[in-house]
Amino acid sequence: MEEDEGQASSSIYLPHKSKPLGPDEVLEADPSVYEMLHNVNMPWPCLTIDILPDNLGSERRKYPASVYVTTATQAARAKDNELITMKLSGLAKTLVKDEDDEDDEADDEDDEHVDPVMDSETIPLKSTTNRVRVSPHAHETGEYLTALMSETGEVMIYDLKSQYKAFDTPGLTVPKASKRPIHTIRNHGNVEGYGLDWSPLINTGALLTGDCTGRIHVTSRTSTNWSTDKTPFFASDASIEDLQWSTGENTVFASAGCDGYVRIWDTRSKKHKPALSVAASTTDVNVISWSSKLSYLLASGHDDGSWGVWDLRNFGAEAPSPVAHYDFHKSAITSISFNPLDESIIAVSSEDNTVTLWDLAVEADDEEIATQRKETQELYDIPPQLLFVHWQRDVKDVRWHRQIPGCLVSTGGDGLNVWKTISV
Repeated sequence: MEEDEGQASSSIYLPHKSKPLGPDEVLEADPSVYEMLHNVNMPWPCLTIDILPDNLGSERRKYPASVYVTTATQAARAKDNELITMKLSGLAKTLVKDEDDEDDEADDEDDEHVDPVMDSETIPLKSTTNRVRVSPHAHETGEYLTALMSETGEVMIYDLKSQYKAFDTPGLTVPKASKRPIHTIRNHGNVEGYGLDWSPLINTGALLTGDCTGRIHVTSRTSTNWSTDKTPFFASDASIEDLQWSTGENTVFASAGCDGYVRIWDTRSKKHKPALSVAASTTDVNVISWSSKLSYLLASGHDDGSWGVWDLRNFGAEAPSPVAHYDFHKSAITSISFNPLDESIIAVSSEDNTVTLWDLAVEADDEEIATQRKETQELYDIPPQLLFVHWQRDVKDVRWHRQIPGCLVSTGGDGLNVWKTISV
């Protein structure tokens, strides 16, 4: 991103070093560093989002692109809240080409004069939603199981199959039954929470939910209904901020808490106590992400703006250290996510209004990077692993698209961004 200061030369905008924007100043994206960038305005702030798996194929690189997403609102009045499911289509390439570059011109003809299209289906809600997550198995099972963690403490499970079909079936009306939850988890009482995750390994449906009193429940699908463990998993009264199922073992999960601990649990434990506990930060651990490519890697993002990557094989040690640790951000980390298609790439969002992309495979002594840092004074203390900085006001949640390499969807106070950089 570049900051327009009304001068002939522009400077690099860095959230932790550059002066705050004035009341009439705005940041404008440099289109030459994005392959795709689209903004979607929403009726209310939506602070959580997830992507629906679709039937359009994997490894999609052609434009215009289409994505299916679901989000939930933070409306001013509780009764105005909604679960909004959308199909965003006609998403054109935004890469600025050099005038002399005529390569692939024929391929790009379809990209011109394409207007993005948004189709949406809504479900009324009675309260705001802290987190929404879609089952990763929707494509294979045909059920678009979507869980909402409500601020009232209820966790509602919807099947958005009819909403998904309606986008591609002209004239199809979503039946009223499809706008009601297929199950509601009430084991948390009236205690709200933020921890929510579907198992990537159990395709029938296994859901983790955690609340602000430190209690974690596992809800599993039976042949006829849903069943929630009556005894919660519990280690301390500190709020559970995030939960992640293991990507390698179907009985193992991790929790992140306000006490600064990352804990590893096994659902087979009759004591419902953690198998391992590691002090990851002196502040809250807000978010975690389990790598789907390397199941021994877990990333954690903290309230002081730092984040790290842990090798779970070291968790048996008395005081393990992260294999990577960064404090580039100076405001709380709000979301962290391994790229599901590239184990070395991580997306991190922060309350400093940015999403950063990192490549952990980059070596600090890389000759090209060392030269760049010498030539550009502003870069001398920037970690060489930092790939990209995307600015988005009040950004809260960022998700990778598993079927469009490098594509991300992020949400914040001003709406949704669908974007892909030339870096990933």
